Amino acid sequence: MKALFAALAALTLSAPATAQETQPLTAIHAGRLIDTAAGRVLTDQLILIRGERIESIGPIASATIPADARQIDLSQSTVLPGLIDTHVHLTSRADMHGLRGLTISVRRQAIDGVPHAQATLRAGFTTVRDLGAAGFADVALRDAINEGRIPGPRMLVSGPAVSITGGHGDNNMLPPEYNASGDGVADGPWAVRQMVRRNIRFGADVIKFTATGGVLSARTSVGAQQFTEEEMRALIDEAHLAGRRVAAHAHGAEGIRTAIRAGVDSIEHGSLIDAEGIRAACRARTYLSMDIYVSDYILSEGEAAGILEESLVKERQVGAAQRENFRAAHRAGCRITFGTDAGVYPHGLNARQFAYMVRYGMTPMQAIQAATTVSADLLNWSDRVGRIAPGYYADIVAVSGDPLTDISALETMQFVMKGGDVVVGE
Repeated sequence: MKALFAALAALTLSAPATAQETQPLTAIHAGRLIDTAAGRVLTDQLILIRGERIESIGPIASATIPADARQIDLSQSTVLPGLIDTHVHLTSRADMHGLRGLTISVRRQAIDGVPHAQATLRAGFTTVRDLGAAGFADVALRDAINEGRIPGPRMLVSGPAVSITGGHGDNNMLPPEYNASGDGVADGPWAVRQMVRRNIRFGADVIKFTATGGVLSARTSVGAQQFTEEEMRALIDEAHLAGRRVAAHAHGAEGIRTAIRAGVDSIEHGSLIDAEGIRAACRARTYLSMDIYVSDYILSEGEAAGILEESLVKERQVGAAQRENFRAAHRAGCRITFGTDAGVYPHGLNARQFAYMVRYGMTPMQAIQAATTVSADLLNWSDRVGRIAPGYYADIVAVSGDPLTDISALETMQFVMKGGDVVVGE
C-alpha cells in the first residue's frame, strides 16, 4: 500500500497542467474603463484574460502582470464591453429593397451574411440578435461563426418571422398565380404553435412575430394589428414553454398593447406606442427596441435602394413619431435596449444610433448601458456579455475619444476583441 500511495503521489506531482492553465494569457492596460453595471468610469485598470474569458480586473498599480502574458496597451483609450445590437438582419442587403429582394435566393442571403457579420463585428458589436431571415439562413450563419469558420459576432437568431397571411412577413409582392407566401405564415392558435415548434426544430434561439403591419412590406397598414390576442397568447406560451423569448414587430398602438398583454418579452420598433402602451410596458417590464436612426437612411437613401414609394410614405408617417415616443418611453422609465434594424441600412454603421438616443433623451452613459447591460438582460445573457468582469467573455472594445462627452466616438473603433481574439487594433 505504501508503494501504491507513493506511486500515486508521484503521478499527481508530474501530472500535466490543466486545460485552463495552458490557455494563453492577455493583459490589457485600460486608461479609462466604463463600468457599465455601476455606471461609472474607472482609471488605469488591468484586465487579465485567460483564453476567451476575463480572469480578473483591478487597479494596475496594485497588480502583477504575469511574465508570459501578451500585453496590450490601451492606456490612452476609453475601454468598454463589446456592444450589443438586439435587432439586426445580417443576411439582408441595404441595396436590395422592394422588388429587388425577389431576385435574391436564400443561398445568396446566407453568403451575403458573411461580410455583413464581419463588418458588424469590426464596428464593435460583438453580440447581436438577428430577427427574421428566410430559410434559416441566420441559423447557418450563426453556426458557422460558432464553429470558427468565419468571423462574426455572437448571434441569437429567430429564423423566419411568424406572420399572418398577407401580413408583414408574408410575400405580398408577387401576383397570385405564383402562389408564393412567406415561410413563417401561420393563421390560428394551433397553427402558430406549430410554426413556433418548427422554428425551434430548425435552430431558432428566439421567436419573432409580426403584431402589426410594417413600413417595408407591401399592402400592410403600418399601424394595424395583425394576429388576434388569442393567437398571440398561444404563440408566446408555446415559445416560453420551450424556453425561448419572444420579440414582436409592432408599430401600431393597439398591436403593441395587445402583445404586452399577451406576455411578449420585447416590442420591436414601437413607433406609435401611446401613453397607455408606455405605462403597460413599464408595468410589465417589457423591453422596447426602438430603431430611431434608420428613418434617416430610409428617407434619404431608400428610393435609390429600391424601397417602394408606399413604404416611403409610411416611413414619413411614423419616423418622427417614433423618436418622440422614444423620448416619452425613456422619460417614463421603460427598459429600452439598443436595436437598429441593421440590414435596412448598411451593416457596420450600427453605432450611428447612439447619437440619436442621446438627442432624444438619454445620457451617454444610459445609451451605452442600453447597448450593454440592458441588452444583455433581454438576451438572457447577462451572465456572460455586457460587462467587463471576471467570468465574462473577453468581448472588449476601445475608442480613442471619450464617448461620455461625445457619444459619436463609438462610431470609430480603435480596438475590438471577441472572446480574447483581437479583431481590430492588433
